Amino acid sequence: MPPFPLPLTDLLGHWGAYWVYLLIGIGFGAVLELAGFGNSRKLAAQFYFTEQTVLKVMFSAIVVAMSLIFLTSALGLLEFNLVWVNPTYLWPGIVGGLIMGVGFIVGGFCPGTSLVAATTLKVDGIFFALGTFFGVFAFGETVAFFEPFFYSSSYGRVTLMDVFGVPAGVVVVLVVLMALFMFWGAEQLERIFGKRDLKREPRWRYAAATGLAALALATAFIGQPTTEERTARMAPEIDRQLAERQVQIEPAELLSLIHNDRLNLIMFDVRSESDYNLFHLLDAEHIELPNIPTTLARLRMEPANTVVVVMSNTEIASTQAWAILTAESVPNVYILGGGLNTWIGTFAGADFAADHSPQTAGDDGLAYRFAAALGDRYPVAYPDPEDFNIAFEPKVTLSTRRGPSGGGCGG
Repeated sequence: MPPFPLPLTDLLGHWGAYWVYLLIGIGFGAVLELAGFGNSRKLAAQFYFTEQTVLKVMFSAIVVAMSLIFLTSALGLLEFNLVWVNPTYLWPGIVGGLIMGVGFIVGGFCPGTSLVAATTLKVDGIFFALGTFFGVFAFGETVAFFEPFFYSSSYGRVTLMDVFGVPAGVVVVLVVLMALFMFWGAEQLERIFGKRDLKREPRWRYAAATGLAALALATAFIGQPTTEERTARMAPEIDRQLAERQVQIEPAELLSLIHNDRLNLIMFDVRSESDYNLFHLLDAEHIELPNIPTTLARLRMEPANTVVVVMSNTEIASTQAWAILTAESVPNVYILGGGLNTWIGTFAGADFAADHSPQTAGDDGLAYRFAAALGDRYPVAYPDPEDFNIAFEPKVTLSTRRGPSGGGCGG
């Protein structure tokens, strides 16, 4: 299993993780202050093209972080699928950006930089920070009036790779080249409008730009790991969990999950369409094995109380589906132990067994005969738990799912 991102709460405990967050926050604020981000005049000057420190500092941080994230992902040191990506709400984002931009020009700060200024007891920063807190309060009290718009035009967890359909390495190279061009353009604006003498700028910035470009090219050359490579890398852990039967849940436990209103249960039936049409559990979705990767974007946006159970006639195809989802870092994925054949044998009554005589099944074949394709229109597709009192060893536990950790300008 890739070691990063680190589950700090698991490693250090609740308060230990908070101390790490505090130290990172102090370090981040110190860097912003050293860069001059506590000075409202310096920040506002970017809109008048006389000084572009904000653009250069922030974009430097963005492209360096992006390059290192995808380089370490390419090397197998970081699992990008575990990195939180803010969901995209297009039109609310555009409107919010315009409001924040106007506030930035008028007030000279964004929320994060106002806190930096307030920490150094600058009066304008203190008033801006107080205004930010009041705005948060006002937003919380009024969001119900425009909530439909606030959650409109949702695109989920979307990246530039998804938008343009190109590999991550290509996006990294293009974004780095765009940033370097913007840095050059920013210097020209400073020269023209700010009368800055570029000959006095440090020459090491050319070496830094060359190193950043080389980093991006290395990322593109190595490429991001495929599902097969992730599966191979995680093979020891996958094999251990399967051998110890940590993820194969009994039919009785799945029945309890189906009737548990506190969980967001997703059931994937990975059999052939013909078997699915013959019989399937109520609310089970048909996703054939080759199409499992198409569910990843959706599953990553599901709430933290989501449990995914994959099933086939036995455990062969469902185990393959589980391995794919596990390798792609989808949390809380389980296999229906024994498959649907065991489910039918557990919950079907004598009348059902008489009407659907057992048949010899293949490697992952259906062990019961069905005269008609009735799908979930059988009582055994949705048993009443009160009719069964079957003891089972519970295996489903909700793992910690990473969520948003911050956002906005300088925060």
